[in-house]
Order: sequence, then C-alpha cells, then structure tokens
Amino acid sequence: MLRAILFDFNGVLVDDEPIHLELFQKVLAEEGIELTAEDYYAHYLAFDDEGCYSAVLRAAGEPAGPERIEDLIGRKSVYYHDHVRERGFPVFPGAAELVEAVAARGLPLGIVSGALRDEVEGALAQLGLRDRFKTLVTAEDVERSKPDPAGYRLGLANLNNLPPRLSPPLAPHEVLVIEDSPAGLEAAAACGLITVGVANTCGAEELTAHRVVPSTADLSLEELEAVVAGAS
Repeated sequence: MLRAILFDFNGVLVDDEPIHLELFQKVLAEEGIELTAEDYYAHYLAFDDEGCYSAVLRAAGEPAGPERIEDLIGRKSVYYHDHVRERGFPVFPGAAELVEAVAARGLPLGIVSGALRDEVEGALAQLGLRDRFKTLVTAEDVERSKPDPAGYRLGLANLNNLPPRLSPPLAPHEVLVIEDSPAGLEAAAACGLITVGVANTCGAEELTAHRVVPSTADLSLEELEAVVAGAS
C-alpha cells in the first residue's frame, strides 16, 4: 500500500535542469574550463553543486580545494537567483496538480534533492506548495550526493520521525520515489524504495525503475498507487 511519496526536485517538479547546465557552464567558463551538455547529462546530472564542481575540476586536472568549490557554488547561486527573480521558476505541467492530489489524500510528502535549500524553498513558495511537504532533504543535509543513498535514507527517517509518529512506521516498500535521473533512481532503489522514472531529462531507455513514464504530466495518484501495488 502506498503510504508516502518522496519527490526529486530538479527535473521532476521544476524544469530547471537546462538553467543549471547553463550556469555551470558560465561559472566554469570564467575559470577557463569547458563543460559540454553531453558530459553534464552523462556524468554530472544527479550531483549537487559541490559534487559537480569537484568532479569537473578533477577531470580537467584543476585544483578542487574547498575554498575554490565554495566560491564557484556561491557565484552560481547568485546567477540562479538573478535568473528566477527575473523569470520565475519553470514548472513542469501537471507537477503542482499531482502534489495537491497526493496531499489531499493525506499522504506525507517529502523532497530529496541535490539542490540548495533556498532554491527548493523559493520554488515551493512560488507554487504555494511549501506546506504540502513534511520534509526537505537538500544539498546541505548530506555529505554525498546521488547515487549515494544517504539522501533517501534521511528522507525516509525524517518522515518516520514526524509528529505524530506513524504507526506502524513506514516500510521502504510503502514509499514511492519519483526521479528523473539514473543516479537518483539508483539511490532510491538502494534503500528498497519503490521507484518511478520520468523521462523529462533523460531518455526512457536510460531509466531503470518499477515504472517509467514520459513526463510528470503522465502521473496521477491512481497510477502511483498501482505501481506500489504491483511491486508488492
């Protein structure tokens, strides 16, 4: 039985992966380093900012010390906020409606994302959805980004620690994850969670999940309940 849902953020609710790529490229170009779209989507898509910059710098044979990484993250964050202040957060069709439908059923919801917390909070505030989510796990909350399962492990623990305590506690096979990247799906599967892949960012053939759909707009509460029932 479906008892809770954990959403990825970028590429599932907010259509800003192209923005992140553009800004990674902009900041790295300021450092004299090229990042192609092919490399980003193939190797760095699920990384948080720290992980992406660290990996790209190492691949380029460049120093990747903590002060340099912090500077790059800060510059990208400024550019990102400038962008969304001017244009708003781009949201996938059907995303807000899906969240509202699930929340109306009384299921606890959470987000597990490699994005910075203020980016997630800003988008949810724009959508009027902040109070629908009982927990947010963002880049600041874990040391290792996806495909490491730490984020999803923490998300499940947070849901189980909400007052009032759920009885019985949520089991992994009762919690569904919606992800757009192979690394994110790998992280969720490592925790024993039920997975749905949305091909908003990667091709459907690249996603391994209990169910793969073309886009967020193709999902409904009934569809998600069926996925969990079929996986049991």
